[in-house]
Amino acid sequence: MVHVEGIDDKMVANNLEPFYLTHPGEVIKDELEYRGISQRRLASEIGVPVSQLNEVLNGKRALSTEMALLIEKALGIDATPLLTMQMEYNLLSAKRNKTFSERLKDIRKIAAVF
Repeated sequence: MVHVEGIDDKMVANNLEPFYLTHPGEVIKDELEYRGISQRRLASEIGVPVSQLNEVLNGKRALSTEMALLIEKALGIDATPLLTMQMEYNLLSAKRNKTFSERLKDIRKIAAVF
């Protein structure tokens, strides 16, 4: 997080969080559509069940490191930014979970006592 004296940290461009979370599966799905490659064909090429690939592409399953590397090999899309996107998606999802946010607040209070 970037801190600028006298300015709310949430107002610094580098600290802004996207309103809409983008799962890496959406990017891969768009790329498949653009290239005219079916999910069935990609799943067959990388040796995974179509249902598993479909769940990733529809954001119902996290993109694993292994899946990212398989996709990188088949489509030439670098796995690193896809995995970074998955990590950011996971972090923002957790931060936006009200129950989990309350749990985090309680932990900070307990830690501050020591």
